[in-house]
Amino acid sequence: MIYLHKILPLIVSPLFIILGLIILGIIIESKRTSFLGIIILIIFSLPILSNRLITHLEVNYQLSHASEADTANAIVVLSGMVATIKTKTGFAYEWGGAVDRIFAGIDLFKENKAPSLILTRGKLPWSVGKPEGEHLRDFAIKLGVPKENILLTENVGNTDQEAISVKKLFKINDPKVILVTSAFHMPRAQKVFEAAGIQVIPFPVDFRSGASKQTFMSFIPSAGAFLKTSFFVREMIGRTYYNLKY
Repeated sequence: MIYLHKILPLIVSPLFIILGLIILGIIIESKRTSFLGIIILIIFSLPILSNRLITHLEVNYQLSHASEADTANAIVVLSGMVATIKTKTGFAYEWGGAVDRIFAGIDLFKENKAPSLILTRGKLPWSVGKPEGEHLRDFAIKLGVPKENILLTENVGNTDQEAISVKKLFKINDPKVILVTSAFHMPRAQKVFEAAGIQVIPFPVDFRSGASKQTFMSFIPSAGAFLKTSFFVREMIGRTYYNLKY
């Protein structure tokens, strides 16, 4: 099932559609069809478009300090910030772009916003090395979080599984958690956790729409802009799926 979750969005991804149009144009000998694919590629590669799309994903949230959060039964930090690197002596681990998640979780704990820090054992079928939550636990302990205050879920592969696994850790009904994840991911994550019977205090981090001003470079197509546009489409597919499911 996890493979379907990862593969199906590719079918309606910008890259798939563009390649499909170009190849179809070649097969049916229609320059207009292939040209349409190229035009879509150029439009989707414009920074002025991609930046606005990313901003739309985060429009309902603002960055805040840990001291401003309400208290809860636990702090939940979702996986998705660690890369596994193969070395001569085994596996090593480096931070990815969403590293703000674990730092925010630790800050919230030190601000006494909850008695427990819950980390998810994110591990996909094709992943190698230890589950992400185990690495994050070791890191949190180094930064002063007592080991007895850290809880780990079972191995999980997506947000749905994270919510279900977190709920299993509570012995009370309707537990309240401070949910820490990337701002773009928060609407989807909050819906899933609430559907699992968990009250959510959202604490978004890892904002992708930074402060900037428009220049002539905003109108120059780039691979980075195309990546952002593709990222937006994928996230909207995920939100649509969970909106239909819940």
